[in-house]
Amino acid sequence: MKALCWNGPGRVGVGTVPDPTVRNEQDIIVKVRQSATCGSDLPLVAGQIPLAHAGEIIGHEFVGEVVEVGPEVRRHRVGDRVVACPFVSCGRCWFCEHDLPACCDNGNSGALAAEDTWGGAASGCLGFPEAMGGFAGSHAEYVRVPFADQNAFGVPEGVSDDRALFAADAVSTGWMGAERSQVGAGDVVAVWGAGAVGLAAARAASLLGAERVIVIDRYQYRLDLATEWAGAETIDYHETDVHGELRERTGGRGPDVCIEAVGMQPHNSGPQLLYDRAKKQIRFSTERPSPVEQAVLACRKGGNVFVLGLFTRPVERFPLDAVMHKSLTVRSAQQHGQRYVPMLLERMARDEIRAERLATHRMPLEEAPKGYELFRDRADQCVRAVFTP
Repeated sequence: MKALCWNGPGRVGVGTVPDPTVRNEQDIIVKVRQSATCGSDLPLVAGQIPLAHAGEIIGHEFVGEVVEVGPEVRRHRVGDRVVACPFVSCGRCWFCEHDLPACCDNGNSGALAAEDTWGGAASGCLGFPEAMGGFAGSHAEYVRVPFADQNAFGVPEGVSDDRALFAADAVSTGWMGAERSQVGAGDVVAVWGAGAVGLAAARAASLLGAERVIVIDRYQYRLDLATEWAGAETIDYHETDVHGELRERTGGRGPDVCIEAVGMQPHNSGPQLLYDRAKKQIRFSTERPSPVEQAVLACRKGGNVFVLGLFTRPVERFPLDAVMHKSLTVRSAQQHGQRYVPMLLERMARDEIRAERLATHRMPLEEAPKGYELFRDRADQCVRAVFTP
């Protein structure tokens, strides 16, 4: 089959690889109908994720049709249309039973590679290397989904592929950030980053009852989409002081909830931008999480901060002093999509979340390297590129 493979830092290409097969009794094989780029792929493509090997298939957000089922699969049949959570959950370990599927003990065969670094491994993830399970990804004609009864979900008849595509990752990640930061009625919520996940977090905050949602970014087309699609106010951080503007808009208190949705790809300005670029060039071992720092400093006293962006190494200048003195609650997580996907598909069926708007570029799988260039460089107003095998 054809698949998009990682071929070394900064290099991806479409090649021919073996078709996936049922390896365990709870597997399904899915024929991919559409797959999408994701911001968490960019550090992998750049060579910033450890233990990656040339030839590995990348990608983890897709919609497709079941073409083969293992003998122990009970919830899926050949011909079903499904989306699947990127993080692999067994459904039976202590963490799965405590509603923490992205922490599953049995979904990552390469867990030992991550335990020394992080003090405990996350579950495996489709399209990521050994430290996160080494599962083949979804930018391919076919993909194997382990523990399918736990990780794959049928798409309602009235929900199009274009819309369902984003249920398992972008929209569920954004929803998780809003829900787990306890957004409630009357809150003012600030979201750093107007990519697909930040936009989804903003939309989720509105649906959860926030009185005002403010999205911070520097690209006008993304800010326009935040207003049009998520109903949010916006701040262009190149045009104004974010901290001062948020205080001005909240009567001097600051937002009740601050959600960071940028991760390892921050875009600072002035000397800080040059500093960050220099660090990347010399592969300096830490990241300066400017949006995280801003979120902590901007949040009102006693408020909640949620870190949604992907970080793979320690960070410098994390303002722990501000967290303590302001009585903040700071949370983060890999995506516990199994909690949210069925509910989100129902909301999509009711037109509450029209996620197809996040797809700005569509192309055949053969053009996926070009799609990743557009996505990485935010060229041609790209929010997400979608590939069709």
